[in-house]
Amino acid sequence: MTEISPNEYFGPELRDRVISAYSIPEKYFTEKVKRGLRNSDGTGVMAGVTRIGRVIGYNIEDGEIVPAPGRLYYRGINVVDIVKAHVESGTFGYEEVAYLLLMGMLPDSEQFEQFDSILSRARILPHNFTEDMIIKSPSPNVMNKLARCVLALYSYDPNPDDTSLENMLRQSIELIARFPVIVANAYAVKRHRFDHDSLFIHIPDESLSVSENFLSMLRHDKSYTPDEAHLLDLWMILHAEHGGGNNSAFVCRALSSTGTDTYSAIAGAVCSLKGPLHGGANSRVQAMINSVKENVSDPGDDAAMSAFLTKILNREAGDGSGKIYGLGHAVYTESDPRAEVLKVYAERMAHSKDMVEDFEYLRSIERNGARLIVERKNLSTPICANVDLYSGFVIRMLGIPDELFTPLFALSRISGWCAHRIEEVISSKRIMRPAYRAAVADTPYVPMDRR
Repeated sequence: MTEISPNEYFGPELRDRVISAYSIPEKYFTEKVKRGLRNSDGTGVMAGVTRIGRVIGYNIEDGEIVPAPGRLYYRGINVVDIVKAHVESGTFGYEEVAYLLLMGMLPDSEQFEQFDSILSRARILPHNFTEDMIIKSPSPNVMNKLARCVLALYSYDPNPDDTSLENMLRQSIELIARFPVIVANAYAVKRHRFDHDSLFIHIPDESLSVSENFLSMLRHDKSYTPDEAHLLDLWMILHAEHGGGNNSAFVCRALSSTGTDTYSAIAGAVCSLKGPLHGGANSRVQAMINSVKENVSDPGDDAAMSAFLTKILNREAGDGSGKIYGLGHAVYTESDPRAEVLKVYAERMAHSKDMVEDFEYLRSIERNGARLIVERKNLSTPICANVDLYSGFVIRMLGIPDELFTPLFALSRISGWCAHRIEEVISSKRIMRPAYRAAVADTPYVPMDRR
C-alpha cells in the first residue's frame, strides 16, 4: 500500500493559511450561537423529549441553578433502587434493565424468562462472522473494530432496513446480546496480532448472565467469582443509560431521524463514545491516577495531594490539560449517583483484592481536587466526583485491562442507545437539522492564472 506523507504538499506557509481558513473569530459567537449545544448558564439546549432516561443534577428556582443531590431514572425508576433490589436478592440485573429500557416497563417473571431466553440464544454470532470480520482484519483499537462489526451485521440481517417496531426490537435484542461477544473476540484477536499473545476465543454460554459470560469469554481459563460477576453487573446497570442529552445517544437519535438503518445509527453512537471527551474519559482518569501515585507517596497526606493536584491544574503535571479527570459534570452538582453507588461497592471489593490504598488515592483526589477546583474557578456551585473517577478502578479490580474500559461502556450503553433509536423513529418522524452561522464574507472566484 502506498503511503502519502502530508509533508509532500503541506508546508508551513500552507499550514498557516489553512488554519486561518478554519479559525472563527470570537465576535461571531453571540448569545444565539449555542456552542457545544449549551446555553450560557451551562444547561443543555432542549433538543427533544424522552421517556427513557432522566438525569437530575440541580433544581431551578427563580431562574437560578440550585445545587441538589444527583438522581438518575430509567423509565421513571430510580437506578439506585434497581441496584439495591438486585444486591439484596443476589440476582443479576442488567438483563432486567435492558427489558425495562426497551419495553418501557418492568417484566413479570414469565416475560423476563422469555426475554432472557431470546437474549441468550442471540449471543451466537452469524456463521464465520468472527473469522471473516474480526480475525482476518484485526484492529489495534477495539472500539473501531466494534463499530466496523456493527456495520457488518447489516449484511447478515435478512431485513436490515425495516423500521417497524417489531423489527427494530429484534435487531436491538441481537445487538445487546452480541456486543459482549464481539468485544471479547476483538480483544482476543488484538492481543494475538498486536501484543503477540496466545489466541483463545470462547463460545458464550446460554446459561450465564451477560456479566458472567463476558468475564468467562475474556479469561483464558473462563474462571470468575460470583462477587466479580455481580460487581460487573452492577457496573453495567449504572452505565446502561443516561438520558438523551449525552453525545452518543444524541448522535444515535440524529442518525435515526434521517430514517437510516439500526446498524448505521448504533455504529455512529459507538464512534461517538470512542472520543476521549466522552467514553474515553475513564482511561484518562487512570493515567492521571498513575501520575498521582508516582508523586504522592501517602494518599492520606492532604497537603502533598493538594500540592500535586495544583500542579495538574497549572498544567505543570499530568497530561498538560489542566484538568483533574473524574471531577465535575455537565449536569450533576452535589453528587453523581452512579459514582456514589460505585464508591460503596468498590470499597468493599478493594479489601478482598488488596487494593485499599488505591481506593484511598481516589477518595483523596475527590476530597482535595473538588475543593481546589471550586477555589480556582471561584464557583458558586459545588464540584462532585463523576462516575469516571470510580468506574475505571472497579474494572481494574476485575482484572479487565484499561483498553477495554470504553468498549465495556459500549456493551452496557447499547441498551440505552437502542431504546433512544426506537423512540426517535416512533415518536419524532422529523429529521434533525441544526443551523450554523456563516462566518465568511462573499469572495469572488479568481482564475488559476491570476492567483
